[in-house]
Amino acid sequence: MNMPSPRVHRPKTFKQDNNSLFYSPKLCLYMLALCITLLLLLQLQSLQQWQTLVFKYRVLASPRNCNTTQDPESISQKLRDSVTFLPLKDLRFANQPLDGHTWFMSSMYDTREEGEVQYQQFPSKSSKGRLLCLKGRDNHDGSWNYYALAWPEALPSNATLMKGLTFVAYNHYNFDNIWHGLSAVMPFVAWHRKNNCETPTRWVLYHWGELRFKMGTWLNTLVEATFGQPSYIEGFRDMEDEGQPVCFEKAVVMRHNEGGMSRERRMEVYDLIGARLGFTVMNETAVIRIFEKECNKVKGCRLMVAYSNNLTVCEQVKLMSLTDILVSPHGAQLTNMFLMDRNSSVMELYPKGWLKLAGVGQYVFHWIASWSGMRHRGDWRDPDGEYCPYSDDDRRCMAFYKNGLIGYNETHFADWARNVLSDVKTKKSEEEASKRGSASCYCS
Repeated sequence: MNMPSPRVHRPKTFKQDNNSLFYSPKLCLYMLALCITLLLLLQLQSLQQWQTLVFKYRVLASPRNCNTTQDPESISQKLRDSVTFLPLKDLRFANQPLDGHTWFMSSMYDTREEGEVQYQQFPSKSSKGRLLCLKGRDNHDGSWNYYALAWPEALPSNATLMKGLTFVAYNHYNFDNIWHGLSAVMPFVAWHRKNNCETPTRWVLYHWGELRFKMGTWLNTLVEATFGQPSYIEGFRDMEDEGQPVCFEKAVVMRHNEGGMSRERRMEVYDLIGARLGFTVMNETAVIRIFEKECNKVKGCRLMVAYSNNLTVCEQVKLMSLTDILVSPHGAQLTNMFLMDRNSSVMELYPKGWLKLAGVGQYVFHWIASWSGMRHRGDWRDPDGEYCPYSDDDRRCMAFYKNGLIGYNETHFADWARNVLSDVKTKKSEEEASKRGSASCYCS
């Protein structure tokens, strides 16, 4: 029997579309959900790590992990140990000792105000509240004396704190010379005047960073009269150890003399010094070393010849208070000119050779005349003098000319006296009604 062959049912085959497989909406949703889940897991893991770090930091920074009983003393000791003393005389600036910050306390900056003295004050905002400390008593080499700044709560070990106000004066020359000494003291008078007439407890004097222990007699008298008390010069002689530091409760340092002061401020300072010394206001006319016949031509003119080395300080003050016209050889005695009335006249006499060889310092009394309100009426430079075996412009000749005798020219002196006396007479008559009042110190 023929059986029919069974039918084989084959499933239908479909041609699969690869594009439709990959872009299935359902698959896209699955993949997006998977990515978001993985991202969240990673973020949670990072957050846990950060929280762990923060927790560790907080634990380390917690006061419970600090030894609070030892911390203040530990900090004070570290501050005490960090105080660094530097040489008062910085030899790096030996070739320019007066430029910039100067070689004295070279790391410090001055306080500068328009028309006022340049100074440093401790403690102050600029010093961040730190005090000035000094160490060393060398009077031959300033590089062996030292300075530093220290906080009041952390002074150097074994340091002595000196109470009151201390004036620290730097003088590139010396304190015995009338002019150089006055130049060093003047800025302190200006500071004193501006700060309610605060007076110093002590002075510390330095020359090239070397300690000095006295002022000249004239300067000492002027300081005493100006500040109303004797000047105490600190020598640190009570210190058992030369290396023992000394710190000051309050200190003012000057190292530029009148640098920065306006002419008006200088005149005010000279007025204050003059008022404290007690000069008279309108001076009687007196002419020094001018021929008497010229003086006799002017009514009221009196001639007086004086030598400052024969006069006491008080006698010098009295003499200058009576002088309207001063004729003098170049020298420290001319510093006294500021004791005269404003607009008084000065004539300066020089030996041979000074114009070429003496340098800019020969004009110092031109400057002080301008600063103190005087009128520098000219120079007499003697064309004759000591013989020098070298050429006229050879600096070795200064050794021959420096202390040379000064001659005079009768015609020149007579003409000068005649012109100045006439001018003074006119000005005095104009100023009779307006006498200069005593300078006062504006204290609160």
